[in-house]
Amino acid sequence: MDFSARQIADFLHGEVIGNEEVRVSSLSKIEEGKPGTLTFLANAKYTNHIYTTQASIVLVNRDFSPEQTINATLIKVDNAYNSLAMLLNLVEQAKPKKKGISSLSFISPGSTIGENAYIGEFAFIGENCVIGKNAKIYPQVYIGDNVTLKDNVTLYPGSKIYEGCIIGNNCTFHAGSVVGSDGFGFAPSADGYSKIPQIGIVTIEDNVEIGANTTIDRATMGSTYIRKGVKLDNLIQVAHNVEIGEHTVMAAQVGIAGSTKIGEWCMVGGQVGFAGHIHVAAHSNIGAQAGVSADVKSASSLLGAPAIDFKDFARSNVVYKKLPELYKTVSMLQKEIEALKSSITK
Repeated sequence: MDFSARQIADFLHGEVIGNEEVRVSSLSKIEEGKPGTLTFLANAKYTNHIYTTQASIVLVNRDFSPEQTINATLIKVDNAYNSLAMLLNLVEQAKPKKKGISSLSFISPGSTIGENAYIGEFAFIGENCVIGKNAKIYPQVYIGDNVTLKDNVTLYPGSKIYEGCIIGNNCTFHAGSVVGSDGFGFAPSADGYSKIPQIGIVTIEDNVEIGANTTIDRATMGSTYIRKGVKLDNLIQVAHNVEIGEHTVMAAQVGIAGSTKIGEWCMVGGQVGFAGHIHVAAHSNIGAQAGVSADVKSASSLLGAPAIDFKDFARSNVVYKKLPELYKTVSMLQKEIEALKSSITK
């Protein structure tokens, strides 16, 4: 990467404020900016750093108006964060591509491998698998029998795809992710718990990204579904027969119990818990650590456990903070009432 401010502005359809010829060769955080790097300002909390950063170029929103002198060249764009994402994608595409099939990998004879695939050391591909074009299968990946990977799928080290699962185009699985492990199904009996065989699969549609150590259980029957465009963070648990709607995003440590259906374009904060067999309406926003125990029938913004409307939660939280004071007041009133009762009796 080595570009001038003018080249970057042309690529992003931005406006240069300052030296058009200044060049950068890498990226940096605004508070750690160094000469020869590009950074960005998208969050107002970091505005003070733009006046001291040593970065050579700063991406800013078009409505940014400096209150003092800035040494860096500015590039004004419609959305600084989105523009940074475009540049990061450009940098990612410029990285050398992994190629070839390692002699230390194992591919069952009945499986087919698409063109331009990379398969790293100690990767295992079972019987009757179909691996699409441009697959990147890093070392120590396990792919069970009868798995289908469509084109442009990336499996980072140590990820596991159990037998029969179907993975769509342009999907990414980060290290340690597991797709298709058994759902948590046990029937109580006199001797303990008997395992219920989990004979379904997991179906993951196009353009999905799964974070590190996230687990998606296979269905008891039928399929667990992760619809197109879904983005799951690290350490998420998706139980059997769950369905996550298109373009829904979830932060780390979310847990979804069995057979719950979550609509499209939902946003879910970290450590949210969903009870089983419920439906969550499309376009709902669930705040961090919420506990969703019942159907969400229309697009909602929820917080708390059990989850309630975020405005109600905010009002309740104000009262909660005052509980010690309210307790003292109630105790005092109780004593006064008892004293009045005593005096009336006498």
